[in-house]
Amino acid sequence: MSHKKLFEAATLGKMKLKNRIVMAPLTRSRAINNIPNDLMTEYYSTRAGAGLIITEGTSPSPNGLGYARIPGIFNQEQVQGWKKVTDAVHKNDGHIFVQLMHTGRISHSANMPTDAKILSASATQAPGKMWTDAKGEQEHPVSMEMNVTEIKSTIQEYAQSAKLAIEAGFDGVEIHGANGYLIEQFLNPGANKRSDDYGGSNVNRMRFALEVAEAVVNAIGGDRVGIRLSPYGVFNGSEIFDGIEPFYGELAQKLSDLKLLYIHVVDHGSLGAPAVNSEVKRLIRQNFKGSYILSGGYDSERAETDLVENKGDFVSFGRAFISNPDLVLKLKQGLPLREPDPSTFYTPGPKGYTDY
Repeated sequence: MSHKKLFEAATLGKMKLKNRIVMAPLTRSRAINNIPNDLMTEYYSTRAGAGLIITEGTSPSPNGLGYARIPGIFNQEQVQGWKKVTDAVHKNDGHIFVQLMHTGRISHSANMPTDAKILSASATQAPGKMWTDAKGEQEHPVSMEMNVTEIKSTIQEYAQSAKLAIEAGFDGVEIHGANGYLIEQFLNPGANKRSDDYGGSNVNRMRFALEVAEAVVNAIGGDRVGIRLSPYGVFNGSEIFDGIEPFYGELAQKLSDLKLLYIHVVDHGSLGAPAVNSEVKRLIRQNFKGSYILSGGYDSERAETDLVENKGDFVSFGRAFISNPDLVLKLKQGLPLREPDPSTFYTPGPKGYTDY
């Protein structure tokens, strides 16, 4: 089949993208002291063949630095580090959004600044373990339940971080509302045990996500704001709950009312997680008026089919970009892809990062 649609130029907000291929956010853990560096500049700039790059999860707050060596965007040193990245991507005719990811309870104090707190919707302990450079694998600790003051100040951190992102030269931001991190810890009843305005009913569990989205839109404009969601995600202790389809359908409608640029839906079915029910995808697509970014183990054939059938407007590719900086060219010419080395996904240094 011809792949006209996947490789055609497309408009997203004010951006003219050179194709409909999006580089998905991929945690790579190369930011020493949480500051973007020259290695990261090389990594992103060589992948600027994508229509849009979405960076790895980047914390809007010291409290969100749950993993070892993830970048932040809440101080000037980080802004200057990211500026080099955005300049290099733009020089290569690419576009780049930063993904704002607050890890919430998916964290460990050994990975965080000394005065940071492990905050979540409720005082809960996530399943599984967390890698720390200082102590190796550790159990997730029990998080602190955020009080309303902390909720409000965290919302402001997202808004301030979005402003810093624009200062750093990003074309926009993607709010990470997926994969069991802070925003989904409010959305998902598996982690949200509150009984105040931020817990219990569907409307209350959506409140934090919508207030973050609204604050970020007010800070930088809806045409520069996307959001990532993962209905049916079971990562980091999220649960599939009763009424999940109408819940995400309603959330999509409310996000649409805020005039966000796009929704980016996670589907890890190809990696063995539960596949996302087609009904929930249809509801989100129907209720959200902005653009829809598809994801989930795509090859160029399936990407083309889903674009032609109008299931989405753009398609994100993740792992394939790790080991194929020239992925767009390879997809276009039907060349074989190089397999990535999972043992180097999160290790420091150039090996498995900039040496493919």
